[in-house]
Amino acid sequence: MIMSMTGYGKAEVVSGNKKYKVEIRSLNGKNADISLKSSVLPRDRELEVRAMIAKSLVRGNIDTFISEEASEVSEPKQIDRELFLKYCSQIRSLSQEAGLAYLPETAVSTILHFPDVMKVEKEEFTDEIFADVQSALQQAIDNLNAFRRREGAVLEADLRSRVGNILDNLANVNNYEAERVSIIREKMMARFTEIGISPDPSRMEQEMIFYIEKLDVNEEKVRLKQHCAYFIDTMEKEECPGKKLGFIAQEMGREINTLGSKSNNAQMQQYVVMMKDELEKIKEQVLNVL
Repeated sequence: MIMSMTGYGKAEVVSGNKKYKVEIRSLNGKNADISLKSSVLPRDRELEVRAMIAKSLVRGNIDTFISEEASEVSEPKQIDRELFLKYCSQIRSLSQEAGLAYLPETAVSTILHFPDVMKVEKEEFTDEIFADVQSALQQAIDNLNAFRRREGAVLEADLRSRVGNILDNLANVNNYEAERVSIIREKMMARFTEIGISPDPSRMEQEMIFYIEKLDVNEEKVRLKQHCAYFIDTMEKEECPGKKLGFIAQEMGREINTLGSKSNNAQMQQYVVMMKDELEKIKEQVLNVL
């Protein structure tokens, strides 16, 4: 079963005094274009994370976000007592100069928002924490791949339907192939009658053979059927067939175009146009296949 390149996954893990959240989203792309946005990961860990993402997700425009927040079991922030008292002393002095006999009530909460008054103990990003973040990352990747599989099932059903439509239109072409020879013969005979001459029967048959060979589309039909069968077989058997399906669709297009150029029949041309329409939709969908 094919997979879509579009997907989203997230996961969370508590490690140490922090809760780490991982979010990954992907869109279609020719290669693995990974954007990693995190103020948490040390620089020396980024390459390992990118390699893990590329191995699991293979291809696509992939945005990864890793963030942290205090967990419920985090230790409370500590107040820098000495710095707090210094600020209080300065504000009390300024209050007295302003003719206020007391320290304003709002001063305390204001001081607590001053830089460095509240101490934040920065937790070291240890190997244990990194292992927990990796575990959350893998879970987010698994969730994204589950999303991709669901989208892929919808894509596969649509692609099968459109390949089937091409084959149905190709079968309808058969109904009008024989007409072309008789129409050409009638036009040639009408022209001879118009100019008042009788054609040489032997030469007439030679010309008809020439036109029959020129308008023969049997090879194109056979190759188009083979390409359609190969397309379905590739979807069913290959793990990441997106690029290959695109190449097969190009070959299908060549046969359909040649079929159209040889049609020489209005009704056949209509079926060729319908095949081209289905193929364009196939090409659009294949761009999102992993």
